[in-house]
Amino acid sequence: MRIAMKKLLNSFICAGRGLFLALRSERNMRIHLVAVVSVLLFARFFNFNATQYILLFLTFAAVIAAELFNTALEYLCDRVESEYSPLIRDVKDMSGGAVLVIAIAAVCVAVCLFAQPDKLRRIPEFFAGNPLAIAAAVVYVIAAWLFIFKIKFVKK
Repeated sequence: MRIAMKKLLNSFICAGRGLFLALRSERNMRIHLVAVVSVLLFARFFNFNATQYILLFLTFAAVIAAELFNTALEYLCDRVESEYSPLIRDVKDMSGGAVLVIAIAAVCVAVCLFAQPDKLRRIPEFFAGNPLAIAAAVVYVIAAWLFIFKIKFVKK
């Protein structure tokens, strides 16, 4: 029993390591993560019910999973064939195409959920009377930009 629990815990640790590696090395993964956080912040203006949040979380999971599969496949392709290969290029392009399909579907889900003009109007009203919220939004945008592009202020 103890060995089974240790193996289970180790599998979660390895999975977390894989997610961390993808975030550290792949700009597109960081873009997806910033999109997830941004959508969740934006969603607070919409009073979504549980079903709508479930749809958002399933959509987030599909996009992140597709990007992880794409990244893993690209790493494997680079390991298998270090020279240029039209076949490897095609495999990588198809894998990237799969991520694109899921990302477009995610945008469609967002349009369906957020196309509520009465609630969209509340957003500028919220910021108009709240300079602290404007400052927080500016800080968030700057932090997101730095996170995505991994701008480093200290040279190694």
